[in-house]
Amino acid sequence: MLGSAKLNSIVSLITSCNSVLVALSGGVDSSVLLKLTVDCLGAAKVLAVTIRSEITTPEELTMAARIAQICQVNHEVLTVADLLVPEFAANSPERCYYCKLNRFRLLQELAGSRGYQVVVDGSNLSDQTDYRPGMRALNELGIRSPLRECGFTKEDIRQLAKRFALPNWQQPANACLASRFPYGTPITAEALAQVAKGEGLLLSLGLTQCRLRHHGPIARIEVVPGEFPLILEPAHREAIITGLKQLGYTYVTLDLQGYRTGSLNEVVAVSR
Repeated sequence: MLGSAKLNSIVSLITSCNSVLVALSGGVDSSVLLKLTVDCLGAAKVLAVTIRSEITTPEELTMAARIAQICQVNHEVLTVADLLVPEFAANSPERCYYCKLNRFRLLQELAGSRGYQVVVDGSNLSDQTDYRPGMRALNELGIRSPLRECGFTKEDIRQLAKRFALPNWQQPANACLASRFPYGTPITAEALAQVAKGEGLLLSLGLTQCRLRHHGPIARIEVVPGEFPLILEPAHREAIITGLKQLGYTYVTLDLQGYRTGSLNEVVAVSR
């Protein structure tokens, strides 16, 4: 259960800020952070900003707008060209660092121009269990992560989201579309669209959590093991094969290890 000490800690941290720009992705973490920030400071001292780029899905933008409306806070969408950052498009293991560095510099510039003193993001304590070079960029820029700093885990955040009656409290964990590409594979607008359409096909079959990992001509599908029977139903199996081949994949594979967060980071862990 979420203890009062964590809540007291984050309330103290947020109220120490005079005015705040919240990076709102539409995910449960940043949604809870926005609700807490508005409750602590009042909507007049808070601006929610959602970044739209080549790696953002329409569903994320829609949910972000819905959360901002629930919180009754001003909400802006900032368009960023992630693919124009060479280090991002090249997709090295440091991709996330360069992405966060570029995005949060722009958010800081926006915050300064609008008179907001602090920029915050929804990183939490559970994020530290995976390879996250983007955290270094946040630290370098002085971005605050109240949930992480106050010890909130993903489960803590879901408890709060449920308490706040946020519509995404049960929303499966998500990551940007760039995380579907093995390091070293260049990221292009065409490949991103291919992955997005492929995952849309998978989700349309009723899967709750899935990833389509893009290995050139190979589509490697990750689903939770309990949903293997669903994906292997003859009609679903045929629809997946046909649909993904129409999108340009030559081979369609199912990862028997199943869905897991950051599976493409496994090679980084092995090499370090």
